[in-house]
Amino acid sequence: MNSPQGKHAWTVKVGEKGQIVIPKEAREIFNIQPGNTLIILGDEGQGLAILKQEMLAKFAEAILKAPPPPEDES
Repeated sequence: MNSPQGKHAWTVKVGEKGQIVIPKEAREIFNIQPGNTLIILGDEGQGLAILKQEMLAKFAEAILKAPPPPEDES
């Protein structure tokens, strides 16, 4: 099966202690190193997302630097 460029999918099994192993290819693509902190976001309707802590920090910084929305004049 061919995936769109830049899109990836892997399967992992959950161990008895609730742990998963991030596949080697995924660790290489996303530069995940031992000791990195990852954040797991969950939505009961959509599932889980895993991201590196730095990505959330960059996102939060962009939000804080964004101009305020225009005031509603109604």
